Amino acid sequence: MSRIGKLPIALPDGVTITVSDTNLVTVKGKLGQLKQQVDPKITLKIESNLITVERHSEAQDDRAKHGLYRSLVFNMIKGVSEGFTTVQELVGVGYKATGNGQLLELSLGYSHNIMIELPDTIHLETTAVKGKNNSIILKSADKQLIGQVAAKIRSLRRPEPYKGKGIRFQGEEIKKKAGKSAAGQ
Repeated sequence: MSRIGKLPIALPDGVTITVSDTNLVTVKGKLGQLKQQVDPKITLKIESNLITVERHSEAQDDRAKHGLYRSLVFNMIKGVSEGFTTVQELVGVGYKATGNGQLLELSLGYSHNIMIELPDTIHLETTAVKGKNNSIILKSADKQLIGQVAAKIRSLRRPEPYKGKGIRFQGEEIKKKAGKSAAGQ
């Protein structure tokens, strides 16, 4: 039995979940609505405020999907009730981010500014406090989407190992390398 898959999911107040005949799971809450197609070999049982995920066989593929779909449903429930937040810091002289609605403008030391249009379900905030690194704050109910967008933003200027300049997640530690040492003395 999958250690993650066998754990029941508690349904918080204000969240409703429905499973259609085609195994389409729809979760609605105060922060929005999310949908996920579930494999037909996996079943969701809803009893009062507990949801359990069960599989039909002990095949390796079914065992792997058991924990996967339990985690996906749990993240959907947490997303529509609490939401997810990702904070990224811009480390480097002159690096800055400005947000205007769903448009993020990044100045990352290239010859031009980079413009990224974010999906409608992501809420964008940027902060610029003197003496601290600029930061980008992304909020959404969809954990997969927010992770994908944050990874795309980070890929524009990955933290480099010598000075640590670039876009990093808040609290991320960068292993720094020693630079060249003076030669021949």
